[in-house]
Amino acid sequence: MENILKHAHSGLRWVVLALLLFAVVNALLRWRSGKTFRSVDYRLNLFNMIAAHLQLLLGLLLYLFLSPKVDFGAFDMSNALSRFYVVEHPLVMVLGIVLITVGHVRAKAAAQDSKKFQYTFWYFLVALLLILSRIPWPFQPYGANWI
Repeated sequence: MENILKHAHSGLRWVVLALLLFAVVNALLRWRSGKTFRSVDYRLNLFNMIAAHLQLLLGLLLYLFLSPKVDFGAFDMSNALSRFYVVEHPLVMVLGIVLITVGHVRAKAAAQDSKKFQYTFWYFLVALLLILSRIPWPFQPYGANWI
């Protein structure tokens, strides 16, 4: 079960990253060219939020119940691997998902189309950068596999 969830969590990362990147570029281009905020733009933001929340649920299942990398009993802040998986990765990912959610809600509530794109661009861009900074990439000392 742990292996299935770990692969699902790892694979869904690519969906979340692709959706976020597409939403950020779309928002920037449409904001700068003065386009109207269409239902497709709303759905893109919504799918970003749904994918991020699904990723969070998978991550929480691994974090709280299944992952051998998270051991609260042996947790030591001086151990970089332990600190990364117990504190840094979950905290920054939750913050990124909060930003995606707030960006979606603020864009949905904004009256002007330019504001909708601005909120989407800035909130999603910061979320993307935070998420990229704490993914356990294979080239890092505490990294995991690409998939």
